[in-house]
Amino acid sequence: MELKLIRTKKDYRAALAGVERLWDAPAKSPAADRLDVLTLLIEQYEREHFPMVDPDPIDFLGHVMEARGLTRKDLEPYIGPRGRVSDIMNRIRPLTLDMIRKLSDGLKLPAEVLIRPYRLRQADDERVAA
Repeated sequence: MELKLIRTKKDYRAALAGVERLWDAPAKSPAADRLDVLTLLIEQYEREHFPMVDPDPIDFLGHVMEARGLTRKDLEPYIGPRGRVSDIMNRIRPLTLDMIRKLSDGLKLPAEVLIRPYRLRQADDERVAA
């Protein structure tokens, strides 16, 4: 496969097939170099055509809890007492900067996801931005 910019879906599919063929290339070989360049071209195409949006901070935190087998009690060292954890997870109160720092440091979570704005729930379930 000739190395070139990926401009179409056909080019993209061909590049993916090329990566598959080169996947087991020996390190530091010309084939491995070709694989690296092809991967960079694919990443650029995907960045332009399939942008990834950062998740909602509370949805992200819920996903992390599920993936790591954490409970709300496990969040208390980072967020505070049980009631505060409940308020955060139920979108009644927003994460504070201190909570974000503790979650980021303690659970190794990306602060740039946790600081994103998200919607809070009010008593009458009307949604407002945090």
